[in-house]
Amino acid sequence: MKTLAAILVETGKPLVVEEIDIPDLKEGQVLVEVKYSGVCHTQVAECRGYRGIDAYLPHCLGHEGTGNVMAVGPGVTKVKEADTVLLSWMKGSGADVPGTVYSSSRGRINAGGITTFARHSVVSENRVTPLPSSISLSEAALLGCAVPTGVGAVFNTAQARPGQSILVFGVGGVGLCAVAGAVLAGCKPIVAIDVNDSKLRIARQMGATQTICLRQEELVPALQQISKSGFDIAIEASGRPVAMQQALESVRSMGGIAVILGNARFGEQLQLDPRQLNQGKQLRGSWGGDNQPSTDFPLYVDYLLSGKLNVKPLITSTYSLSDINSAIDDLENGKVIRPLIAMDLQTIN
Repeated sequence: MKTLAAILVETGKPLVVEEIDIPDLKEGQVLVEVKYSGVCHTQVAECRGYRGIDAYLPHCLGHEGTGNVMAVGPGVTKVKEADTVLLSWMKGSGADVPGTVYSSSRGRINAGGITTFARHSVVSENRVTPLPSSISLSEAALLGCAVPTGVGAVFNTAQARPGQSILVFGVGGVGLCAVAGAVLAGCKPIVAIDVNDSKLRIARQMGATQTICLRQEELVPALQQISKSGFDIAIEASGRPVAMQQALESVRSMGGIAVILGNARFGEQLQLDPRQLNQGKQLRGSWGGDNQPSTDFPLYVDYLLSGKLNVKPLITSTYSLSDINSAIDDLENGKVIRPLIAMDLQTIN
């Protein structure tokens, strides 16, 4: 069987959309017809070479999406043929199978345990989660990365409680989901910080009580007007080391928590004043929101179905697979929040 996939052949160059051959399923693998895929800044970094040397070229990309199961390999019990599924890079229950090797006219094409920039994908069993048939597959695609990373950072990493104050540095897809998570956790105030006014407007739609545009305001005076003693929680989702430093500086002494979500470019360094830690502040890393997919993903599904979580403001543009490079460019340039690839589309929408 053949399918169409977007392949990273060389860093710094556009993805190549071409046919690949799908191999026979191995034990623990699932063949999924992908319906929608989100595009994340991780893919921008991979395409541009911001993560350093890529030892797996050429390879497929994409790590969040939705689709339908076409076939299952030996031993798979988590899903069955015709099931609707969520695709995520986060490992849940089921077999953990090494990446797939496809073939094409150019030869070997590598892939990880999950890729979603393709019409069909062979996925490890532990990267799929069954979805109810009533859910919107376009909106549910964001449950694979953006939502669990942002909401999970609030719930799991920071363990936010009602009434706690929170800052979110960088309100792209993940940062906006952190804002939504803060609303669900009952935090107040919820302050969104960015350089992009249009993103800050969406942050208010998502529930931010205040916004700070760094093109127009100085950060420290603006924060002091809201809270002189510092904030309970700061979530950094920009990937900029200076914002990571500011996140730690902005939380209160004796228990304030700064959570780092953003991915800095390869070679960048974070410089900290150790006295910030002597004040009893906590700096926490997060592995994509520290989720347990078997328990957390159903919770996010319920939030989406009940209307408590609204991801529609994040999906500002939908692209065809053939327009994947436009989606990546637009994301990097800040023109869109979370590009969505619709595999049934033939041209950009």
